[in-house]
Amino acid sequence: MTTVKTTTYNEAWNGAKQYLTQRLGSTQGQGQDADFGIPIIDIGPSYSSNLGDRKQVAEQIRKACVTSGFFYITNHGIDKQACQGIIRQGQRLFKELSREQKEAISLKKSPYGYGWEDATSTSLQNDVEESKEGFNWSYEEDLDPAGGDGGYVQIDGSTATHVNQWPSEKDLPGFYDGIKHYYGPALQLARHLCKLFAISLSLPEDYFGPMITHPSGNSRFMYYPPSKNPGPLNDSSASGEIGLGAHSDYQVFTILLCSSTPGLEILSPSGRWITAPTVENGIIVNIGDMMMRWTNDIYKSTVHRVVNRTAAARYSMPLFFGINNDQIVETLPSCVSETNPSKYGPIKAGEYVLQRLATTRNY
Repeated sequence: MTTVKTTTYNEAWNGAKQYLTQRLGSTQGQGQDADFGIPIIDIGPSYSSNLGDRKQVAEQIRKACVTSGFFYITNHGIDKQACQGIIRQGQRLFKELSREQKEAISLKKSPYGYGWEDATSTSLQNDVEESKEGFNWSYEEDLDPAGGDGGYVQIDGSTATHVNQWPSEKDLPGFYDGIKHYYGPALQLARHLCKLFAISLSLPEDYFGPMITHPSGNSRFMYYPPSKNPGPLNDSSASGEIGLGAHSDYQVFTILLCSSTPGLEILSPSGRWITAPTVENGIIVNIGDMMMRWTNDIYKSTVHRVVNRTAAARYSMPLFFGINNDQIVETLPSCVSETNPSKYGPIKAGEYVLQRLATTRNY
């Protein structure tokens, strides 16, 4: 059995902080951006019984992961009604619940940070005032079409159940069922993507299967209010009203569904902020720090932020997908060699995320 030392977590946090600082301080020339972009990948062929079709999609994913770390997927298998419906549930929560009803399910009452949050509860970038509202929840077996395996543990390793703080059915009728209608298929999509990631990394297609039987599937609704001074992103409007500060995601990868209002901005290699376009029926996938660590820095966890520069509200729902919280993460065998040894020690997945989340709390 692999032994995980506490110092590993300190090293992981310091490494992530150093990575963010280095990326934000990048002053490379724009020529470094030549291969940078957010490709649109049709993953429809990846559902084929033909391995060649699946490999073709996996190769596109690999190319995106070693460059930008972001890509759109289309023909992903989640129906349009479910995608539109989950965004409406987020709108309902933020607009229909009173402040008192929201405070009753505040994340400040949760040891795991699940529940509603106002703009001041958390922050991802020091000394940046964020303009947002959020609502956070974690994986539940009742939301999982696969039913789980009864082995789910929280990010702190405990076996606590029913820890999510849902609004009551009386306050927000149909909310939970609306969540399930999208979240379930999104979990299945995440598991499918794991197979494609495995192929892309020259691993057996089912390599990650035993690690995602009771996965970490934390999600959140995000609301970004309209800008007080709408305008396009340009050299004179580099900052704007920050909805979510510059950061990289913590988990293996993120599945991000957004309303049509733009706002996601991605940091290019040269240090320029690039606005992610809206892609009809597209879902964004981006690599997280755990995947970057797992692949020995081969796949990139790219720094991004949210700035709503429009006169319309923006809503989004990221699913931060990770392996079972009790799983040990060690550099993947296909990502090390005699000339490229592992840069990272082993670490327990859930505890790594728990400690990273703790640094964002303002309470």
